[in-house]
Amino acid sequence: MCAVPLPDLSDALLAAALRPGGLRALFQPIVRLEDRKVVAHKGLMRHAQAELPPLRLLDHARRAGRLGELETHAASTLAQAFDFARGGRLLVNLSAHAILQGDLRPQQVLRSLQAAGQDLSRFVIEITERDIVEDVGRLADALGYLRAAGVQIALDDFGNGHSNFELWHELGPDYVKIDRYLVHDIAQSPGRLSIVRALVQVADSLGTDLIAEGVERIQDLAIIQDLGIRYAQGFLLGRPQPTVAETVAGEALQASSEKLPVWPVNGQRHAFPRVTAAHLLVEAPSINEQASNFEAELMFRQHPHLPALPVVDHDGFPQGLINRRVFNERMAMPFARELLGRKPCIQLMHPSPIMADVSQSIDAMSEILLGEDQRYLADGFIITRDGRYAGVGTGEALVRRVTELRIEAARYANPLTLLPGNIPIAEHISRLLDAGQPFMAAYCDLNHFKPYSDQYGYFRGDRMIRLVANTLVRHAEPRWDFVGHVGGDDFVVLFQSDDWERRCAGMVAEFNAASHALFDPSDLARGVLEGEDRAGRYATFPLTTLTIGVAPAAPGRFATAEEVAKQAAAAKRQAKRLNVGVHLMAVAEDDGTAVVPGAPVVRTEAPAGVDSVAA
Repeated sequence: MCAVPLPDLSDALLAAALRPGGLRALFQPIVRLEDRKVVAHKGLMRHAQAELPPLRLLDHARRAGRLGELETHAASTLAQAFDFARGGRLLVNLSAHAILQGDLRPQQVLRSLQAAGQDLSRFVIEITERDIVEDVGRLADALGYLRAAGVQIALDDFGNGHSNFELWHELGPDYVKIDRYLVHDIAQSPGRLSIVRALVQVADSLGTDLIAEGVERIQDLAIIQDLGIRYAQGFLLGRPQPTVAETVAGEALQASSEKLPVWPVNGQRHAFPRVTAAHLLVEAPSINEQASNFEAELMFRQHPHLPALPVVDHDGFPQGLINRRVFNERMAMPFARELLGRKPCIQLMHPSPIMADVSQSIDAMSEILLGEDQRYLADGFIITRDGRYAGVGTGEALVRRVTELRIEAARYANPLTLLPGNIPIAEHISRLLDAGQPFMAAYCDLNHFKPYSDQYGYFRGDRMIRLVANTLVRHAEPRWDFVGHVGGDDFVVLFQSDDWERRCAGMVAEFNAASHALFDPSDLARGVLEGEDRAGRYATFPLTTLTIGVAPAAPGRFATAEEVAKQAAAAKRQAKRLNVGVHLMAVAEDDGTAVVPGAPVVRTEAPAGVDSVAA
């Protein structure tokens, strides 16, 4: 029968769904990632006569007091339609609400499943919960009857709705399904990655298998598998259909599992915690704009640690700020008290104080430190709420907090290039080593960058650093090649790409050509920079170029990230000595060659077991 769209849900549609044949079954494959085998299917019910969202049908059944009846009918329909010989286990939804409200008994569920004539160990009940479970112990007791019969239990949509750690801990499910919200775009979301990594640790400690829902992109699948999650479900692996799937969709089946994917890393702009001006707020008195200077003087005496006094109008809106030092100096002048004492205090205030709303982030407030107006160091600044005076913040507190956050953030991402910093670099090397994954550790450095920076200044120097970063990122394969910024003009690229030589050569050639735009025409024409050497004597230096030293990291060669970094740095130093663009340093048994566009092939060997080369 053709499905007819019906906009409104009526009791007649619910009654039709509850009759034999009133529901139709669809099945979506669940895949074991280690071998890409379909091992189970999620059973999905649909109304046989109307294009009706399942949740609407379930909500109507609950309001009508027939939720348990609909769920057992759906379970029976799915069980009888499923091909157990080819489809593996069958996962069927069951709401905690229906059980706890008493309209559904475990025996009813068992009878629904037994109607298919299959061993009950072939079934997994997914506990779905769109309401808060107030009596977890009672739910666990009811599920115990199902477990005693051989049925396994899964917790559905974890990370969304009301599926929570209490349910996980108390129910002890065999499986926990991670909601698609956490899975979709995980390859681009450091936040989602962090949450799912934590869930993997919890699952390991509790002995629970995880199933990732909503897998729709190859990049996300690679991350999920790299995290050690065993099972996945999503359109990439197979769409819901009336028959079971025996194989995985082609694209997912062919996806490489031999390389470790690069995890997303927070950039500097996102690394600041949610610290706002409200967290710097100090409650301090204010003075009305109609008050006299004598009243302001009294206020300063009553509050000896107040560096500045905010001035507000009768509605509480800030009008200015009176600096204690400036005020005292003016009032100490001859005849100032007689002339100014009874005058309005606004005559001695600064009418344009630095202000910040309570919701303004510390990241945004850090721009204050870069401005020409440095009065915040002495005066502090006014903090407002909805435009009205709320309190003050001190320049000392702002400088200290911004400095702390920037230092901490820079360990994870370089503030200039936003590339991963030292900690993510070390973590990625450790992941590669732990997995026994061969890779090439490339250390990238600029030749004669100090003379360039001394001659052209830090602003143009920063432009050159960003050019290096953009060039490396453009030539790296983002799925497998990790690009990090150690600091200054030092970068690291951890290659898993087989064509790393071509990529390195492209990086050097592109940077050396593009960097010409950062030199003055006169220097470019001479082909040298003029400046002082380290002894302070006049010298000329070649134009700044890029050098890359590469150290192969075969499985078992290195034990720690520090050893890899040491060998890569040695390769870079050797490349500089040889004055080549790209140099490969290898142990004696390796076939190592240097790849330098327009230069002879160079080979350098280090004795087996030696992690660095003598100067």
